[in-house]
Amino acid sequence: QVQLVESGGGLVQAGGSLRLSCAASGLTFSRYAMGWFRQAPGKEREFVGRISWSGGSTFYADSVKGRFTISRDNAKNTVYLQMNSLKPEDTAVYYCAANAGSSEYRRTSDYDYWGQGTQVTVSS
Repeated sequence: QVQLVESGGGLVQAGGSLRLSCAASGLTFSRYAMGWFRQAPGKEREFVGRISWSGGSTFYADSVKGRFTISRDNAKNTVYLQMNSLKPEDTAVYYCAANAGSSEYRRTSDYDYWGQGTQVTVSS
């Protein structure tokens, strides 16, 4: 049974930082590209970023580029999302997801497994 479990969310002031973690089990983690998405109330789930299976390449949404960084530790079956210079508009539930091999990565349908999400709230 595949499980993705996010942690590290919380309440932070604008300009602050948070690091989210996503621990994976039940899959060969090093064979999956990993993505982060977020969903704000009343909005669709949107792409945040993606890291290749090796960690050698990353892609980010324009809205977070230069502020967020994705990394992974295949030995720990964990992917991270470092979020700096947070803004109130970053407030959302953040989800990690595993991509088995699609060359596409910006759509929710490109991902095979999802975590339950962790809430990030940025106060102004």
